[in-house]
Amino acid sequence: MGAMRGRLFGTAALLLCCCVALPCVAKSAPDPAYKTLDGHTQKLSALRGKIVVVNFWATWCTPCQDELPRLAKLASDYAGKPVAFVFISIDEPKDRGKIPPALERLRVTQESWVGGNTDIMADLGLGDIVPGTAILDERGQIVARVMGEAREEDVRTAVDWLLNGKAGPAPAALTKRY
Repeated sequence: MGAMRGRLFGTAALLLCCCVALPCVAKSAPDPAYKTLDGHTQKLSALRGKIVVVNFWATWCTPCQDELPRLAKLASDYAGKPVAFVFISIDEPKDRGKIPPALERLRVTQESWVGGNTDIMADLGLGDIVPGTAILDERGQIVARVMGEAREEDVRTAVDWLLNGKAGPAPAALTKRY
């Protein structure tokens, strides 16, 4: 009995040491199916191997209208690097006809999907108010989130940290901009 207690105590101590010494494990992003604007099914997991900046927005959201061109420019800045930007609308199906004209007006040419909603945003830790942005590493792990309108430095800090092999201080796990 004493030997068993000793082994259990030793195992518990080892687990505690490992948990204290190791950094927190990032949360995997949920992976529901979305639709591209031309009706094809798409998932974030199809982008594994790349850093992914996923932004939730809506045509009726004023801060989204300010943010989308900024994010589209950032996407252009990272062209040629293993970084993908995906814009996911949470517009209701009846309003999806407004999406292509809004993207054209805002000069957003990057990948845009429909079928997002506030439940998915909440699962990503973004709350239930658009805009919301999550940055995922190459394995689909959430490394940074921005609740509200993302600033250029919010995205650049996380993406550059990932591109540089996670060298230096990690980006803020959560930034609130509202």
